[in-house]
Formats: sequence, C-alpha cells, structure tokens
Amino acid sequence: MPEPPPPSTASIAIASALIAGVSGYFIGQAKSLGLFGGSPLSTPTTGGKKEKEHDEDEDSDEDYEDSSDDEASALSEFPGHNEECKMVLVVRTDLGMTKGKIGAQCGHATLACYKHFLRHSPNSPTLKRWERDGQTKIALQARSEEELQILLARAMSLGLAAHIIHDAGRTQIASGSATVLGIGPAPRGVIDEVTGDLKLL
Repeated sequence: MPEPPPPSTASIAIASALIAGVSGYFIGQAKSLGLFGGSPLSTPTTGGKKEKEHDEDEDSDEDYEDSSDDEASALSEFPGHNEECKMVLVVRTDLGMTKGKIGAQCGHATLACYKHFLRHSPNSPTLKRWERDGQTKIALQARSEEELQILLARAMSLGLAAHIIHDAGRTQIASGSATVLGIGPAPRGVIDEVTGDLKLL
C-alpha cells in the first residue's frame, strides 16, 4: 500500500493560521470576561527590559497595530444572505514571513475583526451565526500592500468588518509593514464579492 504524500507548505500554513485564529478567539473571550483581571496580554516588563525575549515567530499584542478606522466602519447585516458565514485572512506573500509569523499575524487579524463586532454590534445575527457554525476562517494570498488596501476599501464599502495588521518590526520584517487583512465574519457570498478571485494560501 503506497504511503500518502507529505502535507504541502500551503496546508501547513493554513493549519497554522487556523490554530492562531482559534487561539486568538479564546484569548479574546477570556479577556472580555475579565479572566485576566483587566491586565494587558503582553509580558510584563521589569526595569525597562522585557523579562523574555521574543522568539522569531512570537508576537504579543504590543507587536502589531490595527490601522482601520472604527468610526467609519458601520456594519451591515445582509438580510438576503442566509448562507454560511466566514472570515477571510488575506496574507501578503511578498514579505517572506515564516509559517509561524503568518500564523501569529492571522491571529491578530482574527482578533481585530472579532473585537470590532464586540464594540459595534455585539448582538449581531451574523456574528452569532458565525460563532454557532464553527467560526470558519479561510487564508488567502495577496502580493502587495497596495492589494491589501484595495481589498480593504472594497470590503468597507460593503459594510464588512475589515482590518489590516501592521507589524511592529521586532522580529522578521520592517516596522509598519502591512502583513494581513482580516475581513468578516460575513455571509460567504458577500465576502466572495471582495476576495473571490484570490488564491488559497
């Protein structure tokens, strides 16, 4: 009986992104419930120095910025769409990020989109449906920051939650680099109007 082929790099990257997204979701839930006592999620500092140096693929909440303008992001509910809801994570492939870095940045983008809903529409039927149906997340490819900006504008024009994550530059890439665009959650058909032409990561 022939052995199955080894998993592809794309499969590993998608799995990493999904694990990071789920982890970010549960951390956000715990923080919103006050399980962290209102303290930040990042490592405490002592005498101006961090107690623990960052690993190459490790990101804390201090290591990224979410550049989207919440005030301009009115969320739509898409009443005519009853299909499955999903979130997409559009990853820049031109930066040469490692799989671990991609997973961490996808986690930041997932949490940014989820927090947007908690701030602006915590009782959203779209959010509840996405949570109930397994929090589907799809990782896609983009080739440049310009492409992320175009997709962000298109998503926001449709009333979708959308956030670009900018890295702080403490590990692998230049400070301020746009790494991942998170969009959603929203009905599959609406998000596909924005990202339907993109390839899977």
